[in-house]
Amino acid sequence: MAEISAKLVKELRDQTGAGIMDCKRALTEADGDLKKAVDVLREKGMAKAAKKSSRIAAEGLAEIKISGNKAVALEVNSETDFVAKNAEFKQLINTLADHILTQDSAEVAEVLTQKLNGTDETVEDHITAAIAKIGEKLSLRRFAVVEKSDDETFGAYLHMGGRIAALVKITGDNAEAAKDLAMHVAAIKPRYMTEKEIPADVVAHEKEVLTQEALGEGKPANIVEKMVIGRLKKFFKDICIVDQPFVKDGDITVAEFLKSKNAEIKSFVRFEVGEGIEKKEENFADEVKAQMKQ
Repeated sequence: MAEISAKLVKELRDQTGAGIMDCKRALTEADGDLKKAVDVLREKGMAKAAKKSSRIAAEGLAEIKISGNKAVALEVNSETDFVAKNAEFKQLINTLADHILTQDSAEVAEVLTQKLNGTDETVEDHITAAIAKIGEKLSLRRFAVVEKSDDETFGAYLHMGGRIAALVKITGDNAEAAKDLAMHVAAIKPRYMTEKEIPADVVAHEKEVLTQEALGEGKPANIVEKMVIGRLKKFFKDICIVDQPFVKDGDITVAEFLKSKNAEIKSFVRFEVGEGIEKKEENFADEVKAQMKQ
């Protein structure tokens, strides 16, 4: 059996980030073969990751990365906000963003199967290795890739260090206006570009809710109809970005703001970390204890 030197253990630890004893055991199992020891740790990491797969990962970070005429907004989840502040977690997000920018993919499932940086490691393998190293369930939840022409401009804004990410594309080359619009998207949370984009089922549902509200107020049927029409118009203005009051000047709409800058909005993306995920309520002290036991 090969002698396992401290130098070899350190080298494996530097490569994988695993604990000293884990590295020593892996090297012993691999008879001192560094490459095989890495595989041993990864296999064990996968086993740990499987145990974590049922946990709820509703924390994390959203990020935006721009490369020339292509940009990506993505959300990567963790179990706690402690990990979201971890440098290794941030590096994972950066690696995933770089990879997605080199691909032509629209689905997370497709990205997970792709080879990372021309290696034999898939994106999913890379995330699994990060799970073993960091000790929490991690997941690439969603992403959106946006491309622009040379006469268009990206605007990006991260709120609270990545709790909310907003990416917009406008016509023209006014970077300041694009950034202001991204801030608006982050703050006001529009759902659609214009009224025409609102799906018919969304309109029908809101109309029914408003109708029942008006009837519940005891209004006669002919009055209810007029009330619903008025309230629907307000609803449309609340959720369509071009009709919303501009966040930096409530006296004008977003459309009016952009017109003053000789620009038009072409698209927007807004990701808020954990949005729509049912979070598990835990006692803070118990959570810390659980972390220490891992």
